[in-house]
Amino acid sequence: MNRIMKLAALGVGGYYAYRALKPKYDYRDRHVVITGGTRGLGLAMARRLASLGARLSVCSRNAGDVESAAAELRAAGATVHAAACDLTHAVNIRRFLEESRRLGPVDVLINNAGIIEVGSLQDLTIDDFERSLDTHFWAVYNACQEVLPQMRARNEGRIVNISSFGGKVAVPHLLPYSVGKFALVGFSEGLRSEVASEGVKVTTICPGLMMTGSHLNARFKGRHEEEYAWFALGNATPGLSMSADTAARRILAACAAGDSELVLGLPAKLAVIAQAICPNLMSGVATLVNDLVLPKPGGIGANSVAGRGSRRLVNPALTAVPDRAAVRNNETGGQPLSAIL
Repeated sequence: MNRIMKLAALGVGGYYAYRALKPKYDYRDRHVVITGGTRGLGLAMARRLASLGARLSVCSRNAGDVESAAAELRAAGATVHAAACDLTHAVNIRRFLEESRRLGPVDVLINNAGIIEVGSLQDLTIDDFERSLDTHFWAVYNACQEVLPQMRARNEGRIVNISSFGGKVAVPHLLPYSVGKFALVGFSEGLRSEVASEGVKVTTICPGLMMTGSHLNARFKGRHEEEYAWFALGNATPGLSMSADTAARRILAACAAGDSELVLGLPAKLAVIAQAICPNLMSGVATLVNDLVLPKPGGIGANSVAGRGSRRLVNPALTAVPDRAAVRNNETGGQPLSAIL
């Protein structure tokens, strides 16, 4: 046993020594594409990349978000291509990436765009699941297919797929989100194996809760005010939730290191480990949470309301920190927080 532990320690030590000594990936003058790069985590990564000297292409469905994010990044000295783009249509992805190549071939693709819909299964529809798969899986698949030929030809490239710990552990009342993110994890992990020998490194990111400000733009169904309450308070809880800036720094470090996977946040790490080791126990815990804690079906049913319109049950003081993050990360559409709450 002692020998095994010594060998394990040597292996771990050797791995970290290798990471410390191998050449660092430099983002300076690299062309980085970030889908969903105009607000939330995507904007936090764009800001950091701008400070590192990268050329940036960012997109979002909302033209107002695109304009405000592009103006901020250019004011910081970055070279930016920005466009409004609905990624659920392959033709739009192709057009955006073709236009982005005016900044040069894509060195790094960060598939970050996402949507969140919250509600019980009885209040969800097939459209919710299709929307999630279109955004979290098919948009990623199509973007990768567009950039891979040039990356293969250069024998160099990096792809970062932002999934979620919800793509490792199914979360009640987030089933469409989990379905889309599970599909993304499977694709991302398999893709890494298939393109590694061609010089392309794929990194799968599974963040836990983050204070990006997304609680204001997530959509809530059924008893939408109760659904918003558990979702927003989880995002606001210290120790459970990570800042967008911290997450951005760690994600870009993982990409630079060529890591295969990064699970962000201790609670997320523990949940993923527990799911792998004792899935029956985790299933029982999830069932208890669903039955005893989460809202019952009803309310507005299959209709949905954004978080900013579902805040009645939550004291604003309890979400003050993520609310400030929403302003910083362009989740309020450039408006003062008081104008939308």
